[in-house]
Amino acid sequence: MSQAYIVGAAMIPMGKHRDSSYSGLAVPAVLNALKSAGVAPGQVDAAVCGHAFGGMLTGQRIVKELGIGSIPVTNVDNACSGGATALHLAWKDIAAGRHDIVLVIGVDKLTQFGGGTLPLVVEDPEVRQGIVMPAVYAMRARRYLHERDATVEDLAQVSVKARRHGVRNPYAQFRSEVTVEQVLQSRPISDPLTLMQCCPTGDGAACVILVSEAGRRKLGKPAVRIAASVLHSGQVTAGFRDMLRPEISYDSASDAYEAAGFGPKDLDVIELHDAFSIAELVYYEALGLCPPGESANYLRQGKTTYGGDVVVNPSGGLLSKGHPVGASGVAQAVEIYWQLTGQAGQRQVDGAKRGLSHVTGGGIAGLDHGACTIHLYETA
Repeated sequence: MSQAYIVGAAMIPMGKHRDSSYSGLAVPAVLNALKSAGVAPGQVDAAVCGHAFGGMLTGQRIVKELGIGSIPVTNVDNACSGGATALHLAWKDIAAGRHDIVLVIGVDKLTQFGGGTLPLVVEDPEVRQGIVMPAVYAMRARRYLHERDATVEDLAQVSVKARRHGVRNPYAQFRSEVTVEQVLQSRPISDPLTLMQCCPTGDGAACVILVSEAGRRKLGKPAVRIAASVLHSGQVTAGFRDMLRPEISYDSASDAYEAAGFGPKDLDVIELHDAFSIAELVYYEALGLCPPGESANYLRQGKTTYGGDVVVNPSGGLLSKGHPVGASGVAQAVEIYWQLTGQAGQRQVDGAKRGLSHVTGGGIAGLDHGACTIHLYETA
C-alpha cells in the first residue's frame, strides 16, 4: 500500500452564510487549500465531496467553478461522517495507487432549514415517534449522571472548555468564553442539556489536499501522514443497548490504533465529535483516553486542555466552531494538519506530532450510530 499525506488544507469561517450557495461556500476553501499545497487545479486527479444536504452532484458543481473537468468526482452522504468518509475514500484510492493528488471537500448549508433540529428520515420508526438528536444525547446524559460520579456542572464544563478554546480560533462560530453558570442558565433544550451544551447549526466548508509519496516528493510541502483510516457502520442490536458504551466508536478506535501502531497515550491533539457536551465525556472513554467511568474526573483534572495529557478540540470543537454536518469531518482534518505542521496560530499545541480525528453520523433505530470514521495522523 502507498502512503497518503495531507499537504494542504483550508476552511472558511463557520457561521450563517445565508446568501451563499454550496459552491459559494466551498470554492474559497478549495482555492486556499490548493494554494497552500502548491497544486494547480489541472493537477488534481480526482475529487471526493462529503455533504448531507447538498442535493445531486454537489462535488461536480464545485469543481466546475475551478475549471476542472473529466476527473472522477464522487459525492458522499454519510450524515455527520460524510466529510470524514470522503477523506477515507480518498485515502483508499491513494493507498491503492490509483491517484497521486486527490481533492477532499466537506461542505453543508444548514441555514436552508430556517432553524430547529435537523430533518431525519421519516421512514425510521423512532423518527416517526418523534425522536430528534438532542433527545438522544439527553438520554445519554441522564444515564451518565445516573451511573457516573458526575454532575450537571461536569457537563457544563465541557462547553466552558470548548468556548475557551474557540476564542483562539478565527474560524469558530462562537468566540467568547462562558462560565458554568451561564451554560446551565442558558435555554433548556432537552433535560439536562441546555442551549450552550448543543452545537450550533450553520454553514461551512473545508478542504484538504491528499497526495501519494510521489506527489509529496514533487510538491515538497509540509506533510502529515495519515497513519490509519477506519470507517465502520453500526451493529444492529434489538432491545437494550448501553448508551454509555458506543461500540462503533470503541471498535473503530481499536482498529485505528492497531493499524497505526500507536495508541491514545501517544496522541498530542484530538478533534472529536462533541455535537453535545455529554458526547465528549463518553468519547474520552471510547477513545481510550481514560478508563470507563473516569471521564468526568479526567476533565476536572485538566487532562484534555493545554498543559494536560492531550488537547481535545483545540479548534473549539463542534460546540464552539459549529457543525455544518458534511463539512465537519474535513474541518477536523484541517485542524489536525495545521496543528501538526505548526500553523495553528494562537491555539497551537506545542510540539504536536500525532493526532486523531473522530466523527460519528446518523441516528437509526437499532444502530448505535450509522457511521463512524477515525483517522490517525503523524508528522511526516
